Amino acid sequence: MRYGLPRSTSPSPERRSRRRTSTFGLPSDTESDFEEPPTDSDSEPSSPSSLSSDSFCYESESQVPPPPPRPKREPLSPAEQRHTEDTVAAIRLRTRYYDPYEEWEKKTRKDAFHTARRAQVQMRLETQGRCIQRNTQELQSLAAMHAEQLAEVQKQLAALQMRQQADVNKLISSWQEQDKTFRGRIESVIRVEEEKLRAKIEAERKAREEAERKQKEEEERRKVEEEVKRKEEEQAQRKREAEAAAKHQEEEKDRLRREKLDAEEQGRAQLGMTLAEEDWVHARETLKNLKAGPMKTVKKNPSLKSQWGAIRRQITPKIGQLTHDLDSVMRITQQLIDIIRPPGRLPQDTYFAALSSLAKAILLQAETEVTAEKRSAIPLAMVAARLLGTLDGFPDIFFAKLVQRSGGWPVPSAIPSTDSDGTAWDELERTKAMGYRTNDDQRETLSEHVMRVSGMMRVYFLILAAPVPQPLDRMFQLPRFWTYFARMIGDERLLETAVAAQVLYAALDVGGMEAKFIWGNQWVKMLELLYEGATTGIGGVAGKLVGGPTPEGKAARVRVQLQIERIMDATSLR
Repeated sequence: MRYGLPRSTSPSPERRSRRRTSTFGLPSDTESDFEEPPTDSDSEPSSPSSLSSDSFCYESESQVPPPPPRPKREPLSPAEQRHTEDTVAAIRLRTRYYDPYEEWEKKTRKDAFHTARRAQVQMRLETQGRCIQRNTQELQSLAAMHAEQLAEVQKQLAALQMRQQADVNKLISSWQEQDKTFRGRIESVIRVEEEKLRAKIEAERKAREEAERKQKEEEERRKVEEEVKRKEEEQAQRKREAEAAAKHQEEEKDRLRREKLDAEEQGRAQLGMTLAEEDWVHARETLKNLKAGPMKTVKKNPSLKSQWGAIRRQITPKIGQLTHDLDSVMRITQQLIDIIRPPGRLPQDTYFAALSSLAKAILLQAETEVTAEKRSAIPLAMVAARLLGTLDGFPDIFFAKLVQRSGGWPVPSAIPSTDSDGTAWDELERTKAMGYRTNDDQRETLSEHVMRVSGMMRVYFLILAAPVPQPLDRMFQLPRFWTYFARMIGDERLLETAVAAQVLYAALDVGGMEAKFIWGNQWVKMLELLYEGATTGIGGVAGKLVGGPTPEGKAARVRVQLQIERIMDATSLR
């Protein structure tokens, strides 16, 4: 329901400030005669903050200054005043209206509050009772625990008292034992000192007697020593004289031996013969000079290196094209000679580097092809023999490379404990000097080494027996065949290796028959010694067989035995 008042012709009134109310909600004296309708906010009790908002800066209400005077309004007409009073009366009547539902709601809220208060009190009492009960139980358990602890402490104290009493008794008995022991030690020390004194007196007496006896013995010994010394001097004089005579005889023997050795050396030099150690040193020095000289120069010079690389690329396929055909051998030999000695003469360093590459290509072909098929060594040996007789400097380089890749077996000779210049080997250098190949610091197996060396040595023996138009270097002449067997049979260390047995088999297979026709009975005696080493033992000693105890050595030893029997049977039939 809305209530409205008619507008007056007066201007619109200004917004007035909120009317003041007293502490008890009564209108102040300064209010107008009519009241505004109450609102919900006016019906609610003011908060403490709102009650004291007007006096927060004053000690009392009397100090609050009066509000400013309100502007006077024009008096209303009787009709307007009557209408206003009716409206206010209607509003008051409505605000004072009794609503049963609101009363019921207020009563219900109040009852609920009282019920909640009673439930809260009851719950608080129950909680307090439970706390009291729990505290009582805790106190009881704590008292029981204290009682148990007290009993345990009393028990521990009793045990400690008993242990203390036992320790006291033990200490008393220990002290009594120590006192007894101490007294016994004192008495024993006294007895020992007495014994020492008696012993000292006895020792002094014996020492006097011993000194007198030694003095007599010393005098007698001095006399004997003087006699012995005199005799020793006489014997030493006679011995010096005998040694001088023996030394003179030994010097004479040494002089005669040196003269004989010098004569033998001169004879070997005149015949072109050398020792095995000299051949190995010569090959080793040739290899070192080749690496330190021409090879080093060529590798450092780009133009020479490219020229050398072109020659190498031409040599390798030529060697691989060899077949068991005389025309092929002659053609490839001439092509290789043209490559090494072109119309325009090569520089000396490049020439020697090319010879080294040629020797390496031939030996690599021997390692691979001859191992698979021994007949492939024949054309390879024929080409190598013709090149050795045609190319200057090739024999020394080829033999040096052969020694490098197969160790001392081309000589034959065991690798000495030092290098050719006397320096000590390290492990890797000695392994390479022995002819072993390494891959990732792993040395090749014995079977691989045996097959590879025997393939190269088969080519070498075929070169010795190859027919050539002119004599080759002394290291590649047929007499080296006899020298090789003589040196091998004369060195037991070499004969006991598997490589030696396989190399001897290759040599017998290549030139055993021809050697029988050249050297006759002397070769038969050589074969008898070798056959004895393969069957009975080297030098007739049982157990020291050619080839040693390895499986490779046993197989090669059987081949040597069968080849010797085959040679003897074939020659006896002729």
